[in-house]
Amino acid sequence: MKHLSKHTARLLCAVFATMSLSACGGSSTEPVDFQNPGLSWPPLPTVTGHRGASALRPEHTLASYQKAIDDGADIVEPDLVATKDGVLVARHENEISGTTNVSTLAQFAGRKATKTIDGIPVAGWFTEDFTLAELKTLRAKERIPANRPANTAYDGQFEVPTLQEVIDLVKQQAKEKNRVIGIYPETKHPTYFKSIGLPLEKRLVDVLVANGYKGKNAAVFIQSFEVANLKELRGMTEMRLVQLIDNPLNPPVNGVPRNAPYDFVAAGSSRTYADLVKPAGLKEIAQYADAVSPYKEVIIPRDAKNELGAATSFVTDAHAAGLKVHTWTLRPENPFLPPSMRLGDAASLTQRGDSIAEITAYLKAGIDGFFTDDPAVGRAAVTAFKK
Repeated sequence: MKHLSKHTARLLCAVFATMSLSACGGSSTEPVDFQNPGLSWPPLPTVTGHRGASALRPEHTLASYQKAIDDGADIVEPDLVATKDGVLVARHENEISGTTNVSTLAQFAGRKATKTIDGIPVAGWFTEDFTLAELKTLRAKERIPANRPANTAYDGQFEVPTLQEVIDLVKQQAKEKNRVIGIYPETKHPTYFKSIGLPLEKRLVDVLVANGYKGKNAAVFIQSFEVANLKELRGMTEMRLVQLIDNPLNPPVNGVPRNAPYDFVAAGSSRTYADLVKPAGLKEIAQYADAVSPYKEVIIPRDAKNELGAATSFVTDAHAAGLKVHTWTLRPENPFLPPSMRLGDAASLTQRGDSIAEITAYLKAGIDGFFTDDPAVGRAAVTAFKK
């Protein structure tokens, strides 16, 4: 640029910079902030590793999250519960006999208890009765071995990870793979944990903020089946919040409704998830959340033969309210698929079916993202759909 005036050179440099060129010397683009990529993240449709890659490794282990990342997940999902000393750890439930070896350890035999969780008596061993140090002596195991016997080869190998350990893995992998990897934590049983003096909300936000996640630009979605704690979280953070919607047709258990957010039930409200999926309910959700994540049959119900029926207006209604739509959970094994998508022995508990066909049906229905137990299959479905 030696033949140009300084003023003209500066103008050209500005133009080149907006074109992501390096004519002016040095780096032409800002480095990507893997933790805070902005509102253009995540890519659509979004693939979230449900409890990691839980079809291939025991769920909620660092190995499961690593496999999900390796297989192309945009986001990994840690469900969060609290230990006795207030540390957030990744377990689908606070009752851990189904996902760890705790029931086989004599030193913890006396910890077995029966507690009322969301109105239902539950017997077993609970994270809130263990310090983190004690919990770290346990080892994870496959939760549904009848469907995933291959995963039992990993039983006894992995610890119960803390939220911090999941974040550390995500940070490391984002840097190594040079791409944004999001986290999608769920607050489990928030009304219950608040009732025993271990509220989850501030603990979660504090950990995220301490790790450099910054408000609405963060590569984070925080989800909950309850409503009150999402509203509480909205007062604490601008990070993206997601209202989970369970099956509005769930029958009661021991007389306790299972078709409504438990905070509604605890407050004596007659409102259910069926109210929240209506256009008025979705507009209400949009006042405190950024996305809504319903049980998959809210979007595409099954017919009398258990096949996929016609899509409802849910996605259109949610988009009209300004909400993104994610759905759960798209699993690869025959028992979880419509009969026409099952392969081999249709009655097999372990045989994999045509999960790509099911995922594709939901992508055609207009969803923005989905949870899958096998992110490699999810990634293949998205790649084929976008061609």
